[in-house]
Amino acid sequence: MAHTTSLTADQAHARLADLTVIDVRTPGEYASGHLPGAHNIPLDHLDMALPALKIAADRGGLLVVCASGARSAQARERLAEHGIAAAGLTGGTTAWMQLGHDVHRPARTRTAWAMERQVRLAAGSLILAGLLTGRRLPAARWLSAGVAGGLVFSAVTDTCGMARILAKLPHNQPKATDLDATLASLVG
Repeated sequence: MAHTTSLTADQAHARLADLTVIDVRTPGEYASGHLPGAHNIPLDHLDMALPALKIAADRGGLLVVCASGARSAQARERLAEHGIAAAGLTGGTTAWMQLGHDVHRPARTRTAWAMERQVRLAAGSLILAGLLTGRRLPAARWLSAGVAGGLVFSAVTDTCGMARILAKLPHNQPKATDLDATLASLVG
């Protein structure tokens, strides 16, 4: 198992030129603003990228980032299981931006909402729909109860099934050529 570390936003900023930055958020989140030079490899596609990440890690340090640090911690665990050392960004891109560090946004790309915001909208909408429909069909309230139970489970386990489902929507999917180009740039 490889060793993993965490860097603060200021530490990462000082070492940015020496690090290969891997952003494991969805393409939509990545497009909303990412660390300069970051490569987007969504968490769901990490296993496919392992060979390229191994090559990149052998050349120098890897820094894995996400919005808050939760998904990047999962990614670092998976990388460590394959003998790939990677650092994480404490507080994620949120902390990076709060300190006023530069973020890049691809030109002419539509900015998707952050995954957390997408989850809040979906969960809130489903709960509201269950409650409103439940006024006429009482059994519909079970939809609200199910979503509420899922949110509690999500908090207790620090996982999010709804985020995994939403990540599969077309606006959150990487284009195959983009991911292929990213992996090629890591190897080359």
